[in-house]
Amino acid sequence: MADAPLPSRLPPRAGPRGRILIVDDEANARAALSEILRDEGYATETAADGFKALGKLEEFAPDVVLTDLKMPGLDGIAFMEKAKSASPQTVFVVMTAFGTISSAVSAMKKGAENYLTKPLDYEALSAVVDRAMEKAKLLQETLALRDRLRERNAFGHIVTEDPKMRAVLDLVAQVGPSKASVLITGESGTGKELIAEAICAASPRAQAPFVRLHCAALAESLLESELFGHEKGAFTGAVARREGRFKQADGGTLFLDEIGEIPMGTQVKLLRFLQEKSFERVGGNETLKVDVRLIAATNRDLKAEIKKGAFREDLYYRLNVIAIELPPLRERRQDIGPLASFFLARYAKENGRAIDGLTEQAMKVLASYDWPGNVRELENVIERAVVLCDVGHIDVRHLPPSLVPADQRGGAPPIPGTTIQDLERYAILKTLEACGGSTSKAASILGVSPRKIQYKLHEYSVSPGAARASDAPEGTEEEE
Repeated sequence: MADAPLPSRLPPRAGPRGRILIVDDEANARAALSEILRDEGYATETAADGFKALGKLEEFAPDVVLTDLKMPGLDGIAFMEKAKSASPQTVFVVMTAFGTISSAVSAMKKGAENYLTKPLDYEALSAVVDRAMEKAKLLQETLALRDRLRERNAFGHIVTEDPKMRAVLDLVAQVGPSKASVLITGESGTGKELIAEAICAASPRAQAPFVRLHCAALAESLLESELFGHEKGAFTGAVARREGRFKQADGGTLFLDEIGEIPMGTQVKLLRFLQEKSFERVGGNETLKVDVRLIAATNRDLKAEIKKGAFREDLYYRLNVIAIELPPLRERRQDIGPLASFFLARYAKENGRAIDGLTEQAMKVLASYDWPGNVRELENVIERAVVLCDVGHIDVRHLPPSLVPADQRGGAPPIPGTTIQDLERYAILKTLEACGGSTSKAASILGVSPRKIQYKLHEYSVSPGAARASDAPEGTEEEE
């Protein structure tokens, strides 16, 4: 039975709005629906039955499929089940006669987004198709974002094989497209900033500014100015108006690291921004509004800080719309090997070293260590090992002694009777030699300031480039 005529149509909307495949065994119904939806701005394709529709899925790639339920050969439900496995991002709407609504309900249980009863009503058709198209676009964005995250992981931006971290990445893909505030918690060195960057990359703001601020590094007066900006003359040294990080991040994302360190006065102003999306510069009266997504991170237990009166409870709940907790490295030991290999490849390339990998014994040492400094500590250890490595692989002797159990490093000091001053001289000169004379790299490896390295070189009357293995204290063995 042919459908009743549809009511007169509204003026066509400009621009393509998506692709719709219409599946119906009645030619008049297909033609009428196709014309109406084309006038609405959609690209359309038609098929007379489920088998023909399956053939058009790949070549037409519809966003939405409108399918009749009662068709010869492959009916609507059987077609939908096959089509969903081939095209999971496609949204299905079923059409059925008024007397068989139970069949439509059954189809929805099997994955249809909605249903329409025949004869079709134009207003209902328009509303249902609009909602289905919105759902299709959202599904496509989610799949694309997950692909982007997988691509980032494939290029090593986030290295993990651990189920806990994979769950974190799934959550990142899910919350990335939203505007919700995110609070990332975890010990220092677990990669909170990297996760914040991943959230931004998985959002519609990926091409907009991503602005960072380390809250613990600034005094209260400076922190407020950094966040909100200041007017000329607002305080001593304010010789000109300055835009703050919120203004810089307008349209994008602001990442506040160590949010637990901000003082109460600044917490109040931050809470007001989260509530009203507005603020004033320090020393100013003009109210500014910006569109900023806020991501915060902390290694503190904010609930404990609330009990101590050091953190506002209302601010905590405003920040903690979405909570992401990063596990410490000691709880994701299967990531130690992949991370070590990743850092080895990075720093070997940076330092121009041909290093094949780590010995089995060195990897055992890394795997058995608890990593209180987490991924950041592992990265520093591997960088140090690369710089000090004198062969084609990293062995236990290239790792810091603090990582190596006493029974594996011999227990006794390597140079009995040598003075502390001579050992210090040897350590500085050998590290400089390995670093190609770079005082900053040597200082980082030795855990001292570049100024101290320079002072000691002046004391030794040695320039960084002149550091040689022959400067070793008597009794040491030269390494080839």
